[in-house]
Amino acid sequence: MSTSPDKTTWTAVDTYTLTHSHPPSRPNSSILSSTLTTSHHSNLPNIAASHAQAKFLALFLRATNTTTALEIGTLGGFTSIFLASENPQLKITTVEVNPEHAGVARRNITAAGLEGRIEVILGAGVDVLAKIKEDVVTGKREKFGFVFIDADKENNWNYFDVAAGITRSKGVVVVDNVVRGGRVVEEGVTDTRILGARRVIEEVGRDGRVDSVVLQTVGEKGYDGWLWAVVN
Repeated sequence: MSTSPDKTTWTAVDTYTLTHSHPPSRPNSSILSSTLTTSHHSNLPNIAASHAQAKFLALFLRATNTTTALEIGTLGGFTSIFLASENPQLKITTVEVNPEHAGVARRNITAAGLEGRIEVILGAGVDVLAKIKEDVVTGKREKFGFVFIDADKENNWNYFDVAAGITRSKGVVVVDNVVRGGRVVEEGVTDTRILGARRVIEEVGRDGRVDSVVLQTVGEKGYDGWLWAVVN
């Protein structure tokens, strides 16, 4: 084996381990496969969470018996479908700015039979979050137990700032793609996505409402990482 594993090795490990931890015999495997196939045929970008990451999140929600979740960045609905299909107690609100992506997600969710537990809201994340916050403040919605932020990276902190206030105590907020292949520590960077990753890491580190850690990840989607924060 190479002394410096690369994406080929990471992908092979994901493929091997998932054949055991989530084989085709699992009840939701065909649903997940058809979701990815439909998303691909609809020309959606291949930027959904990996199978292993989505399964990890699903297991985390099961272990914590989380009943309400919020996702910023629906894409084709793969992550929401994975989480809901593994957790029958879970209701998810997911926000998508792109009408075509939202349409594909809704079709995938309906095909999965999960339209009663996954709500897709079309609109810009910042605007929709403001309305959701208002609903939480006025009691129309309960606070969320889990928030997954996987949208435009420039708004990472804006999303997190609101999310932390509408997540219950001991709830968790996760921000995906904050390591950016290691470029988050690159000097002189001008990429706004990387600057967005830096800002959320630094701001969350100063935020007295939460305690956080950044975990680096490798796998079929390459080298990246996510920020995990627990609300006090």
